[in-house]
Parts: sequence; structure tokens; C-alpha cells
Amino acid sequence: MALIPATILTGFLGSGKTTLLKRVLTEAHGQKIAVIENEFGEENIDNEILVADTTENIIQMSNGCVCCTIRDDLRTTLQDLAQRKRKGELDFERVVIETTGLADPGPVAQTFFMDDEVAEQYLLDAIVTLVDAKHAAQQLNDRQEARRQVGFADQIFVSKADLVGEDEVDALIHRLKHMNPRAPMRPAHFGEVAIKEVFDLRGFNLNAKLDIDPDFLKVDDHDHGHDHGHDHHDHDHEHGEHCNHPSHQHGHDGHGHHHHHDDDVKSFVFRADRPFSPEKLEDFLGAIVQVYGPRMLRYKGVLHMQGTERKVIFQGVHQLMGSDLGPEWAPGEKRMSKMVFIGIDLPRDILEQGLEQSLV
Repeated sequence: MALIPATILTGFLGSGKTTLLKRVLTEAHGQKIAVIENEFGEENIDNEILVADTTENIIQMSNGCVCCTIRDDLRTTLQDLAQRKRKGELDFERVVIETTGLADPGPVAQTFFMDDEVAEQYLLDAIVTLVDAKHAAQQLNDRQEARRQVGFADQIFVSKADLVGEDEVDALIHRLKHMNPRAPMRPAHFGEVAIKEVFDLRGFNLNAKLDIDPDFLKVDDHDHGHDHGHDHHDHDHEHGEHCNHPSHQHGHDGHGHHHHHDDDVKSFVFRADRPFSPEKLEDFLGAIVQVYGPRMLRYKGVLHMQGTERKVIFQGVHQLMGSDLGPEWAPGEKRMSKMVFIGIDLPRDILEQGLEQSLV
């Protein structure tokens, strides 16, 4: 049986997760969706979509979708849903897990990798984060959970951007890009986003990711001198119209750089032309996740590995790391490794030094 794709929807309090969810559920896309809510807060999916608010924690919605609250833990809920689907008691094609406003998406994502039973039935597709433009600066300054949600994201939607000035939105996007350069960012007005920007993003799909996402690993023009400079051509401009960095237009006249808040969630990119030694790299990364795993939110890379003609694609969440053989390097393609690390106060110098020493 095909795996059931799962999406984790996370976001700041009041950022419009429920609005987005309602829109996704009511849009005529012919898909049946099971929604798992971490709690019914004040702004739960209201009864106009729900048929019957029964005492049981799984509710059929009027649009044929299913909704349930988590009473115990996510694992049990996911297993329960999958079992009912197999028995034909419930009909749904995908799952959306809406987390509470201050939840850390890490443990939710880890459930899909750590529990064999869940891993055999579900495929974690992506973590989607909503950022409320009006309150973002305050929330990012005050709450580490909000910064974590940004770091974990595969896709970021900025809601309520119409309530603040363009400069403020630009500054916010610039700030978010520093925390997470790999998530595309798009405005979301009242949850109006295309389904294709929410589902089947394949953020956790190791193989295809780098071929389908031109924005992946895009480095800011002004990466503040941290770059290794191993390759001097500019990555940004090969993407032309994909380049949606407002900060490029504003970054050089002063107000693009708001570095007075130096966020603890940061990203950095490592590049190298020389191939990695598989043994050395495995030892080093193994040691690093033991020590810094809890602070490592997401990390990904395409690696030029000694001993194989194929790209090695790797990624991880916290202590959990996986790698996969990707496509062969094309004839004439420049072989190089690129990795991005997103985490909380990661020791960049230790990581860079260790990675350098893991090269052949």
C-alpha cells in the first residue's frame, strides 16, 4: 500500500494556521484529508465544516475529510488512523498535523523516523510554517519556539503582510532568510495559497529534492563574508525569476540589514570541491549529532563522495540523519559538495574545521 503523505503545519499564535487549513480543506481539489489537531484551542476548525462534534476524537467533516484531536500521543493517533484506513472505516489520502502555536516541530517530525510502525505507513512530506508579519519581530525576539519553527520549515508563508509596510516585510524576509535560507517564502493573504505550495513539497524526500527545487541552498548575495569562496560564480542569478529575495533590492542601502537582533537560530552553508572521505565524514557527523543534535534543527546536503559516481544526498533532523544515493554526476558537471546547517547557536568553526578535515 502506498505511503500516506503527512504535512506538519506550524506557526505563530494568530498567524492564520486555521484559516489556511480551512481553505485547504474546502478547496475543491478532490483529495480527502485527515487533520490531526494538537489541541482544540480557541480557534479550532469551527463547526461549519464539522458535521458532528461527538465525544469520540475522530470526527467526519462535511467535506468528507476527517478531523481528530490528539488525546494521547501522535504515534498512537497516526497508527489508529492508518489502521482504520486499512480496514476501510476511514477514507483519506493525506494527513495534516496542526501543531499548537508554540510547539516545537522537532519531536513531531521525529515521530516519522523513529517509530517503525509509523515509518512503514507514512511519508513525512514537509513542515510548513506560517509567520504573522504584524507580530513577527516581537515573537522572533521573545520566543525561541517561534525561531525554531522558522528553522525547521520547508516552506514559509508570511501572513498579514498587508498590515505592515513594505520595508518591514522586506526586513522580516531578510531576517528569516538568515535563519533558514532553504525554505521558499511566500505571502499568504487570508490563507489564499495554492494547494501545490502546501502539499507534495518533498521537503523530506532525499532523492529528488535538489533537482526540483532551484531555491535550495541559495546563498544570500551578501553572505557577510562567511562563504568559503571555493566557487566564485554567483549562484543567485542562474535562477532568474525564481529569485524572490526582496532583500536584494534593498539590502545595500542600509535598511536591509537589521543585525541588531542576532538570532540564535542561524544557518550556514559549507562548500567544497574536494571529495569527502565517507569514513571520516560519517565519524565526524556521528560525533557532532551526539553533542549538538538537540540544537541542530535541519541540515541537508548534496555531497561529492570519494568512491561513487553518484551524488550522495543527506539530511537530518536533530540526532536523526539519513543519506541516499542520488543521480550520477552529469558529464562535465562540476563536482562539489554543498551543505546547509540550520540550528541554535551551532559552533560554526568546529563544524567547518571538522568538515574540512573530512575531505580527502
